[in-house]
Amino acid sequence: PWVSIIKMETAMLARFAIAAATVWLLSGCEAETPVAGGAGAGPESVAVVTAPVTAKPLAVEVEALGTARSNEAIDITAKSANTVISVRFEEGQLVRRGELLIELDGAQARADLAAAEAALAESKNAYARSRDLFTQQALSQAQLEQIEATLLANEARVAAARARLSDTLIRAPFDGRMGLRRVSVGALVNPGAVITTLDDTSTMKVDFDVPEVFLAVLKAGLAVVAQSAAYAGESFNGEVESVDSRVDPVTRTIKVRARLPNPEGRLRPGMFLTVRVSREPLPGLAGVQLH
Repeated sequence: PWVSIIKMETAMLARFAIAAATVWLLSGCEAETPVAGGAGAGPESVAVVTAPVTAKPLAVEVEALGTARSNEAIDITAKSANTVISVRFEEGQLVRRGELLIELDGAQARADLAAAEAALAESKNAYARSRDLFTQQALSQAQLEQIEATLLANEARVAAARARLSDTLIRAPFDGRMGLRRVSVGALVNPGAVITTLDDTSTMKVDFDVPEVFLAVLKAGLAVVAQSAAYAGESFNGEVESVDSRVDPVTRTIKVRARLPNPEGRLRPGMFLTVRVSREPLPGLAGVQLH
């Protein structure tokens, strides 16, 4: 028992000695630490720089890749098989709506029209005589109606003949620039065969895909800036014209169409463009930047 008591007292003394030494060391360190402001001053303060925070709109841009398209574009073709007798345009020429481009052989169409007009004139005379006879009760109602039906049929034949004759003169449906000529005088063209192309490039359309996360802020009228590798360092300004009604379920993007003025014709259909859409600024907070 005495041995156990001695061991316990020895352990207690050892712990007391360690605690006393720790207190002495801490008090010594505090005494040696210099304190700003003289003896008895508290710990040194830390300088804090403050700056006012102000409300400032934060602009966000969406960048995408798009392809330029003509405002209007068609392939000039013939409605029926016929022979080219005259080409009235030059490649690359600017033409106006209604301007004659191609003249096809119209001899047969003119002959058909003349025959239809002669039959119509005869029908009109017959109908006029029949009305007089019907008034004198020398002609029945059924006979008069049959003559009138013949008159209407001949009027329809004249209209059809005039339409076929009009089809031999191919005119520009809108203002634009002519493409390359693919036929020569004397060539036989078939229905649907491309004679040339016509593009309205005064205004260009650009179609590009934007992630669906921006769908809530996409709308017509947003500013668009487009750039092409063909014109390094130059920008073409426009605006969003429309947003597609569907989201692609595979890519989770939506197609956006922008319109770019192109009065000088520098942009061409099919050009690859980098497009930046300036989204409407969102409210945010801004302060002084510290360096």
